[in-house]
Amino acid sequence: MPMEEKLIQRLESAVTRLEALSSTGFCSGGSAVTGDDVAVLDPSIIAFDDLRSQFLGKVLSSADKIGGQVLEITKIVEEAFSAQRELLIKIKETKKPDNSGLAEFLKPLNDVIVKATKMTEGRRSGFFNHLKSAADSLSALAWIAYTGKDCGMSMPIAYVEESWQMAEFYSNKILVEFKSKDPNHVEWAKALKELYLPGLRDYVKSHYPLGPVWSATGKTAVSAPSKAPSPSAPAPPAPPPASLFSSESPQASSSRPKQGMSAVFDEINSGKPVTYGLRKVTDDMKTKNRADRSGIVNAGEKEARVSSPSVSKTGPPKLELQMGRKWVVENQVGGKNLVIDDCDTKQSVYVYGCKGSVLQIKGKVNNITIDKCTKMGVVFAGVVAACEVVNCNGVEVQCQGSAPTISVDNTNGCQLYLSKDSLNGSITTAKSSEINVLVPGAGPDDDWGEHALPQQYAHEYKDGHFVTTPVSHSGA
Repeated sequence: MPMEEKLIQRLESAVTRLEALSSTGFCSGGSAVTGDDVAVLDPSIIAFDDLRSQFLGKVLSSADKIGGQVLEITKIVEEAFSAQRELLIKIKETKKPDNSGLAEFLKPLNDVIVKATKMTEGRRSGFFNHLKSAADSLSALAWIAYTGKDCGMSMPIAYVEESWQMAEFYSNKILVEFKSKDPNHVEWAKALKELYLPGLRDYVKSHYPLGPVWSATGKTAVSAPSKAPSPSAPAPPAPPPASLFSSESPQASSSRPKQGMSAVFDEINSGKPVTYGLRKVTDDMKTKNRADRSGIVNAGEKEARVSSPSVSKTGPPKLELQMGRKWVVENQVGGKNLVIDDCDTKQSVYVYGCKGSVLQIKGKVNNITIDKCTKMGVVFAGVVAACEVVNCNGVEVQCQGSAPTISVDNTNGCQLYLSKDSLNGSITTAKSSEINVLVPGAGPDDDWGEHALPQQYAHEYKDGHFVTTPVSHSGA
């Protein structure tokens, strides 16, 4: 095969170079043979170079045709893969570090990923979906931080696949938007996915299925020394956002004070009497005995009440598991990386009052309800019973597994992305408009098919009963 021949040619060339260096032990400039010279002969490094040449080169070629921010973010993707290559070489000559040492060791890669994330912040451009899909995809490179089954991460192969899922949410939006507008954008989105699936996934599967292999005799990776602040020194700045390589979830509910019903049950179980903390109401506090409280409302007071603006009662943002059975995601605004990954088929998910956010549910759950949300995106692995969208405006829902029932009620603007496993389910709509369903093509390279569900119906009285048919519109 051409790829195998290319690999053999590169290996033979590298061996020839190493033999020439080893004959004297020194390079032409007088320096000794370095670890890099030996590392590049490693089959895993050669395969990584082929990965970049074959898959990353395709993404860059597509980005060149588009230019602008798409080319800029693609070059950052290239920079991130280059940073990972350097780390793979260093790992072969470095002892396995502790957690703080690992974070410092992986800092060059993390810095590039942070740079990509910053491009998605601020005012949205016309290429926001491109920027988000590329920046979110880079989280797949964090597979290199896997240190064992207790490190808080999925196995490397699964981690790459899971990381692409969030990026695919925005990638699918590109495919739909530019399907009939510009094939270059479609080509770029498909090439980006191929870089990870099958590209990076198959590479990790072949060379690092159990994570990176550190050197047993190499040098030690030392974390950055921490200095104790002097008494006169100013207070340290606020800590930066959690590193991509932190195994702790930023949305971990266990680290927060309990809210809602969890707090109520804690109070009940505390042993305090139910009247604890209540104030006694004296006679002078009762409304009937207060001179300043009569049943007559004067005109001035009435006018003041009418003119006062109404205040919306929005509670605090939540992402927590209540009573071990129900995940509650409430009042999240602008949260683009909300994740529920520790769930099972006995639990349900209730999403309420969220705006401009994206939630990913990595495990299969019993039921999902999305209520009173605006500009909300939900990506879920599958449901046992149903996914319900109620009282929403402009939401996008993507099912990656099976969903027996999807219902949309009193909703304006809803995009449903279905997987092949969910095509056998039923979709129920009521009092809703602008409902589009997107289904995958027959082949892996085929475009998604878009179907608009009817929102108007004609009713005719025939043979003693009404016959209802959907109304279809065609442009004149």
